[in-house]
Amino acid sequence: MRDRTNGFLITTIILAAIGIYLALPMQHPKWLTDLLFWQPASTRDLQIKEGLDLRGGLQVLLEADVPAGQTVDREAIQTAKQIVENRVNGLGVSEPLIQVQGDRRIVVELPGISNPDQAIETLKGTGLLEFIETGDEVIPAGTKVSTSYGSLQDSGVVTSTNQITSTNQVTRTNQVTSTSGITSTTVVTPTTPATPGKVYRTIMTGADLKTAAVAFEQSTNAPIITFTLTDAGSKKFADYTSANIGKILSIVLDKTVLSSPRIQSAITGGNGQITGRFTLEEARSLSVQMRYGALPVPLRVAESRAVGPTLGQDSVRKSINAGVIGLLVVILFMLLYYRLPGVLADLALIIYALLVFALFKLIPVTLTLPGIAGFVLSVGMAVDANVLIFERMKEELRGGRNLRSAIDTGFARAWPSIRDSNASTLITCVILFWFGSNFGASIVKGFALTLAIGVLVSLFTAITVTRTFLHLVMNNMDLSRNHWWFGV
Repeated sequence: MRDRTNGFLITTIILAAIGIYLALPMQHPKWLTDLLFWQPASTRDLQIKEGLDLRGGLQVLLEADVPAGQTVDREAIQTAKQIVENRVNGLGVSEPLIQVQGDRRIVVELPGISNPDQAIETLKGTGLLEFIETGDEVIPAGTKVSTSYGSLQDSGVVTSTNQITSTNQVTRTNQVTSTSGITSTTVVTPTTPATPGKVYRTIMTGADLKTAAVAFEQSTNAPIITFTLTDAGSKKFADYTSANIGKILSIVLDKTVLSSPRIQSAITGGNGQITGRFTLEEARSLSVQMRYGALPVPLRVAESRAVGPTLGQDSVRKSINAGVIGLLVVILFMLLYYRLPGVLADLALIIYALLVFALFKLIPVTLTLPGIAGFVLSVGMAVDANVLIFERMKEELRGGRNLRSAIDTGFARAWPSIRDSNASTLITCVILFWFGSNFGASIVKGFALTLAIGVLVSLFTAITVTRTFLHLVMNNMDLSRNHWWFGV
């Protein structure tokens, strides 16, 4: 029993140390971020995220860019909403709100965006990727061209099961400079603009794209865009590059040339990369648009405005003060009413708060006012579990059991009630999260997520941590004859 208690104690100490370190308001070193997210060159940070009501951000109203009398298909606007939502997720914006308004408008709220113009460019860009045949003609990057694929809205939607996660802002410039291109090509220097009025043949589009991601060159550590083609796209690419070695194959996004590399050898693996003088933000923006494809209807920005925090700093400060006071009152009550177990429960409650706050940073969870409410509610449920356990312990002590037996029996008999109450709460959280996901109510999702995290962590601290502390005290102090310490 002592070995088991010592094992749980060591685990608790390690988790508490991690919680304290992550909860500190500081910039954590890059190696720690890479370790926590299991990936090199991680761009995630471990700072707390604040929602639109606490931090402010950007609100954009997108409208279908079609003639006033033309009807917009409802399915098309819903598809456009989903693509916009995917792009927002690719930008790394936490707790966004994307909703359809009427039959041709989409409302987008982006917390914490500081550069509205760059974010808007990524949202409303059609994202049509094309590989066009230019023969021996080298077209400078940034040049607008006409292609045989037709209008921008004719392209298919690029599907992808993965997402590019990032908490940094994503930018895109109107003119992307690039001097190199896909794998197995040589770098060429543009010398002449595109032929005026010429329509270039499209060899392949983004519909043949499976994935796209940001990577880094090993030699220079410069950001590049890597992509993988579908089976059909790989065959098209292999057939064309095999028959056109030495020719130029320009890469075009939204009818704007990204780069014009020369095909040096056949490319049969279905993988490629776009390299050039990209910033990290530009590379992310382009990869997001490539992965999430072309919009079924063109969108224009009908309205864009910066949104200040719904709650002022004074309201936030008062809310924090109220939460701290409430927590202190709970700690004081547990100390006075349950005495020694109350002290240990208070320590477990502090560990609980540290672990939950650390998870909020790791996931990450965007804190909004409803999210804070979910966390506060979970604190009450964590205390409720300890109350059930301690009351059962007191009953066993009054019934004549010895201290060790009373503790173990108290935990065993309180567990079914704790399990059932927390299970019902988690089921409710799942329902609320589903509702928020399907009806665009992101504040409901935030409440459900923070409450579920709090409930799961409270189960660990109330059952494991508190019990470990009680056995640790029993193993080192003789309290068998003094039940006063246990409120009896």
